[in-house]
Amino acid sequence: MTTMVLDIGGTAMKSGLYTDGKLSEVREIPTEAKQGGEHVVNRAKELIADYRNRFSFQRIGVSTAGQVDPRQGVITYANENIPGYMGTRLKELLEQEFQVPAAVENDVNAAAIGEAVFGAGRDVADFACLTYGTGVGGAIFTDGRLYSGNSFSAGEFGAIVTHPEARDSERDILSGCYEQYASTTALVRNACRLDPSLTNGRAIFARLEEPPVRAVVDQWILEIIYGLATIVHMLNPACVILGGGVMEQGYVLQEIRNKLYPNLIPSFRHVRIEKAELGNRAGMLGAAVLEQRR
Repeated sequence: MTTMVLDIGGTAMKSGLYTDGKLSEVREIPTEAKQGGEHVVNRAKELIADYRNRFSFQRIGVSTAGQVDPRQGVITYANENIPGYMGTRLKELLEQEFQVPAAVENDVNAAAIGEAVFGAGRDVADFACLTYGTGVGGAIFTDGRLYSGNSFSAGEFGAIVTHPEARDSERDILSGCYEQYASTTALVRNACRLDPSLTNGRAIFARLEEPPVRAVVDQWILEIIYGLATIVHMLNPACVILGGGVMEQGYVLQEIRNKLYPNLIPSFRHVRIEKAELGNRAGMLGAAVLEQRR
């Protein structure tokens, strides 16, 4: 059986075909998210239709930004990264259009499923998975299964309050929260204050040997630690899997390991800190096996 897989992110929309454990025909196009949810859905339909014109597939699996009710395949919450996306009945729309079964899941949950089946979590029953990018996303696996919570939104680690002095929920529901300080967006924002040319992670880490740049990176890593210490003490996982492009930087992962363990109660220091293994294909691989994991 072949599954058409789609990973809808705020920046890029990745796609491919999954058959017998392998991805093929992988493509990536801009999501054009700022044009709104309806535009994103139409863009997804056009992409899937292009595959259908050239290939045969029997299912569609979707990993998407936003909170998702996976039973109905509905976007239950989405921020302004994709305006008007909330309430989109994505599963229904795709099934009507293409006449094959479709499954939809939140992107970080899908990535965690991918890691559980194919990657860093395949031999671990209890783990937390976090991705650091535009925001901070999270997922929880317990007893070998994804824990979704009462309304399918568990693992919203980016909403942990780490800076209560900056909290103003009426102004911004995520003010003072983890993702405001530990995301890659936060790292770039702080680096730009130092030097406006430091507009992305690649530019920042190319200058890591410069003491002022390293100081910005080290402070950002401490922000990561503040949230991780809370998560580890709360969930007591065997492993924490860290994803996002920035985690490809060896310095980041090593410093997280160096600084996290002294911040943990000794009985929690057995937790392993691992880099996600699947890179930007984790969401697609998770989307490919959604029906097998329910």
